[in-house]
Amino acid sequence: MMKNNQPHIRWIFLFLVLLPSLVVGDSNCTCEKDEESGDKSLALKYKLIALASILVASAIGITLPMMGKTFSALRPEKDFFFMVKAFAAGVILSTGFIHVLPDAFEKLTSPCLSDHPWGDFPFTGFVAMLSAIGTLMIDSLATAYFNKSHFNNKEDQENGEEQGNNNLAVHTHATHGHAHGSTSSSTQLRHRVISQVLELGIVVHSVIIGISLGASESPKTIKPLIAALTFHQFFEGMGLGGCISQAKFRTKAVIIMALFFSLTTPVGIAIGIWITNYYHENSPTALIVEGILNAASAGILIYMSLVDLLAADFMHPKIQESGRLQIGVNISLLIGAGCMSLLAKWA
Repeated sequence: MMKNNQPHIRWIFLFLVLLPSLVVGDSNCTCEKDEESGDKSLALKYKLIALASILVASAIGITLPMMGKTFSALRPEKDFFFMVKAFAAGVILSTGFIHVLPDAFEKLTSPCLSDHPWGDFPFTGFVAMLSAIGTLMIDSLATAYFNKSHFNNKEDQENGEEQGNNNLAVHTHATHGHAHGSTSSSTQLRHRVISQVLELGIVVHSVIIGISLGASESPKTIKPLIAALTFHQFFEGMGLGGCISQAKFRTKAVIIMALFFSLTTPVGIAIGIWITNYYHENSPTALIVEGILNAASAGILIYMSLVDLLAADFMHPKIQESGRLQIGVNISLLIGAGCMSLLAKWA
């Protein structure tokens, strides 16, 4: 499974390396900055506090749902776990609709961009739509590929068992066991695809907000963002952690995925601090790159939260057969979406 994770990890690493050069942009735009520069030393102090706070909150958020062995209530088969996942899915859905998509609209409709072509076509919605369709295609193709590979491996093993065992009764029993195991393995592979695609969408967004915070020089802007982004990353971590826990990756893969999520926003802040003197948030290059990446991230998050998280869980037989659990997950969904929407007032 680690071999399957390597391309995913390499693409994320390449993205982190190339993004600073893309968002620096040029300073030819005549638009004034939205904020006045303040005390740079105080701003740096707040940035370092934000870096540490977000790192801790991200780590706690993503590890909590994976502690099913310690806390029985967090095991995937428990009712409480479904409520936690519904809450986290509401957070991710709100992130896409309330936080990321409006930012993309703001960037790609900025007066600092030329009217042609940016004023002639709704690029934000178009990119978000293409991103959602692309996510569907990747989701479907990856699941089909892994299922086919898994089935072929099982078939080879079964043929080997048939050649080495002449006892028909024993073989029939083994085949019966495989029929039950294949469904479980298929579900597990599905969860693995979901968790990796979801992490990709979250990582893109997390790096961008980290760079924006790190490049800011206004303490008045940074101070309220510390608490808002801390809760933001904590809730997102819970959503991603729930998916990873169901995927049942090997320990090494779980650690790598948790570290990637926990470090993306702090790394973004560090990059922002590094490029502060070169970063111009109103330059056409920065606006276009950030706007397109935000729109793509929004498409991924909206698709994943609605299709792979909410639809899959809400149609689960365990929820369908329990009216009490149905009410619980719906309330959890509304609370999660509401809490994350409220944070939009500050971040």
